[in-house]
Amino acid sequence: MNRPVLVTGQNDWSKLRPLKWILPAFFVLIGVFTTYYTVASDSVGVVLRFGKYSTTVEPGLHFKLPFGIDEVEILRTKRLLKLEFGFGSEDWTNPDQVGEAAEQDAEKAMVTGDLNAALVEWVVQYRISDPRLYLFHVRDPGWTLRDLGEAVMREVVGDRTVDEVITVGRQEIETVSTARLAELVQQYQLGVQIDQVQLKNVNPPGPVQNSFNAVNKAQQERESMINAANGEYNKVVPKAKGQAEQKLSEAEGYRLKRVNEALGDVAAFNAMLEQYLKAPAVTRTRLYLETMREVLPTIGDTWIVDRSVTQLLPMVQGAAAGGGK
Repeated sequence: MNRPVLVTGQNDWSKLRPLKWILPAFFVLIGVFTTYYTVASDSVGVVLRFGKYSTTVEPGLHFKLPFGIDEVEILRTKRLLKLEFGFGSEDWTNPDQVGEAAEQDAEKAMVTGDLNAALVEWVVQYRISDPRLYLFHVRDPGWTLRDLGEAVMREVVGDRTVDEVITVGRQEIETVSTARLAELVQQYQLGVQIDQVQLKNVNPPGPVQNSFNAVNKAQQERESMINAANGEYNKVVPKAKGQAEQKLSEAEGYRLKRVNEALGDVAAFNAMLEQYLKAPAVTRTRLYLETMREVLPTIGDTWIVDRSVTQLLPMVQGAAAGGGK
């Protein structure tokens, strides 16, 4: 009985021949697609060769060794980054941002210097200034910065009263926190630059918030009334001072005028007296004539006659007829 013989050698190898082209082509494609990369305009690329720092490249199209020999870390060094503490925006993108409500509540709960509780929310704005330090000097630099930011804020808040934290001391807290955090990141060599620490919402705990709001409202009303009073004072008092100074200036001018007039009269009298002593009769006549020259034009229809005249009417009629006086 003859059994069928199965011949497989040549036919099987002919089916496997395409694989010897597919596999090399696949690796070539992988190599091609992993040899180039693009760095955005607001970022830099840090090239790692076998996991070790190689170089830092600027924005644009670049090439690297394929198959994982070179790896590239993209860091947004030209963009202002921020970390939010005690709250989280809906569109946050920072991977070091805390997103769970329980952790945010724990961050913002603080104790002030006078042993009162306060809920403090704030933002740290920073830039990556040294990519190499940021990636290799400290493990998890973003979370380290977050821990430093929380420690600094708790220290600054703990040195102040609850009234300072909630009302009048906000700007000072921001200034001191920014300087202190900048000093720490420089000391730790995180490779970042602190631009600003900004307070957002600062409130008392929920159970006493209404009372604090009432006190704060009363303080604001008090400050408003004080400012209004100061404004009225600044409006009225300078005006009164100006009027007083004007009166004094006018009085001083009048005083100088009267004094100068009196001095002039004295000088004229002395000069006249000197002339009178030299020639009394001539001086008296001159004074009389000068006086009459000033008086006569002002007397109008007044007649001056000698006392020896007894018949005045004929003189008046004659003067009227002749047009004289």
